[in-house]
Amino acid sequence: MTVRRLVPAVLAGVLILVQIAYPLTSGDGRDRVTVVVVLLSAGTALAHATATRGIRYAAGFLVIVSGLGLAAEIIGTATGLPFGCYEYAMDRLGPALGGVPLVVPLAWTGGLYPIWVVAGLLARGAVARVGLLAVGAVGWDLFLDPQMVADGQWTWCDQSSGLPGIAEIPYTNYLGWFAVALLMAGLLTVWERAAPVPAGTPDPSAGLDTVSRLAVPVAVFLWTWLGSVLAHAVFLGLPFSAGYGGIALAALGLPLLRHLGFFCPRPDPAD
Repeated sequence: MTVRRLVPAVLAGVLILVQIAYPLTSGDGRDRVTVVVVLLSAGTALAHATATRGIRYAAGFLVIVSGLGLAAEIIGTATGLPFGCYEYAMDRLGPALGGVPLVVPLAWTGGLYPIWVVAGLLARGAVARVGLLAVGAVGWDLFLDPQMVADGQWTWCDQSSGLPGIAEIPYTNYLGWFAVALLMAGLLTVWERAAPVPAGTPDPSAGLDTVSRLAVPVAVFLWTWLGSVLAHAVFLGLPFSAGYGGIALAALGLPLLRHLGFFCPRPDPAD
């Protein structure tokens, strides 16, 4: 394994360790852990994108996802569209722009990159991949929003129009996530075709080599899905988000496990 391929693997390992520390912290310490988790998740995503597709592709991914994420958040906090009326707690997650902490758009990149990669493994066409990213984005937010709201990082004006058990987060939030993720996925589809593949990059249709090259984001996705179910249900006291997020991300997670060979049919003894 080259150094360039090793860096995202190391970052992913550190990311998992820091996320494990999250339930063990509180107050200012938890705020610092939150920021480090975001920086590590974005760093892992961009390091892997650079190692497999080149720095130009990684930069484009960052501009599309974090750029649109920041724009959506600034518009959202100012107007209530597309997510609903909400506001961030200030002076907890570092510098802010337009009322939005600057780590927030980086969280979009770190969170959506593994979903985008997994969607690419599973989908048979661009339209399917776009749809899978949008579904996966909502699934991830079903973990993210309840966790951050419980920690006081942001609050909603309407705190009684959400899903049972997490009514403090309105339905409009998930509709907004779905819409913004669709837009991001559409632009990423164009960027995938426009960004040149560096010389020496293996053919992305090369079977097992593809799985090997994408091991880091696949592992991060599985950890986000299954680890979040465990953390929310056992350590964070958020059983409803554990259930909702677990079920929603299973739309990608179960096909992924089957793709990886976890659900191979048993041989017939008569054969």
